[in-house]
Amino acid sequence: MKYIKEKTIVNPDYKVNFFSMLFSSGLFVGYIPKASGTFGSLFGLLFFLIPGFIESSVLIPVIVVVFIIGVFVSHQMIKRYGDDPSVVVIDEIVGMWITVLILSSLFEIIGNDLKIISALVAFLTFRFFDIMKLQPARYFDKLKNGFGIMMDDVVAGIYAGIVSYLIISFLINILISTGL
Repeated sequence: MKYIKEKTIVNPDYKVNFFSMLFSSGLFVGYIPKASGTFGSLFGLLFFLIPGFIESSVLIPVIVVVFIIGVFVSHQMIKRYGDDPSVVVIDEIVGMWITVLILSSLFEIIGNDLKIISALVAFLTFRFFDIMKLQPARYFDKLKNGFGIMMDDVVAGIYAGIVSYLIISFLINILISTGL
């Protein structure tokens, strides 16, 4: 398991179109020299500063559309950069969105301070599950195509969302029981 993936070009003759580069790299966040997946995850969180983005009626269709486009553009990037290229972070962005989508039902009952803590918990749990690649994420990671790139982070997002939900629910119960 590699914690830091190197940015290498395996086929310099293959030219990726600008849209695929822009989209798959999360507006070029993926080209940050080190820890591009971490920066991609943080970039995914920034979208929640957009008013209304957290609403499931907005977030679910956006996740579906970005996932589908992500499959195709990620596959294009594989042709130039090899299997699971580090410049591709659209998968981390979608994974973060799924994590927060699962948490979003709690956001109606918590204050802004706990929302910031929730975002931190979501980020840390998503990074953990993205790196650990528990099954079936490991299965998808081994597919070595655009679908596999996207799906392993969908699975990580689901795991992270469930664990984050449990952690935040536990914190809410502690706050309620202590009267804070």
